[in-house]
Amino acid sequence: MSQKLLLSVSIILLMDIGERVVTIRFIKICNLCSHHDGFECRTGMRSCWKFDILPENRTCTTENYYYTDRYTGLNLFRYAKLSCRPCAPGMYQMFHDLMRETFCCTDKNYCNDGTANSDISSLLIQDKREQKELNDD
Repeated sequence: MSQKLLLSVSIILLMDIGERVVTIRFIKICNLCSHHDGFECRTGMRSCWKFDILPENRTCTTENYYYTDRYTGLNLFRYAKLSCRPCAPGMYQMFHDLMRETFCCTDKNYCNDGTANSDISSLLIQDKREQKELNDD
C-alpha cells in the first residue's frame, strides 16, 4: 500500500510543471537539425536535451554558414545547423569563401529556431508562418 502511494505521489510531482518540481528547471530542450535553410529544416527537425546545471553547458547552439559573393564581396546566408553542443560564440573563416557564425541562446527551451540571422527579414518569416497555417487548415 505504501509503495503504491509513494509511486502515485512521485508521478504527480514529476508531471506538475509548477514550483514544486525541481527536475524540469534543470533540463534544457533544444532543436536539432543539420540543414536549416532559414525557414524550415530540410533534414527533419528533432529535439535534443541537456542538463542546465553547469554555466558553460546551458546553451542551445545555432551555427550560421555564409558564403562570400565574388562580385559584391558580401557574406550571404547559406544554411544553419541547430544543436545542443556547448557553445562558443563568434565567427570563423572556414575556407576562403565560407564563414561560420556561432550564435548561443540561453533564454528558453527551443530558442535555437534557425531564424536568428541578419539576412532573413522577420516580416518574411511571419509571412511564411501565416502561409503555412493557411495551408494546414
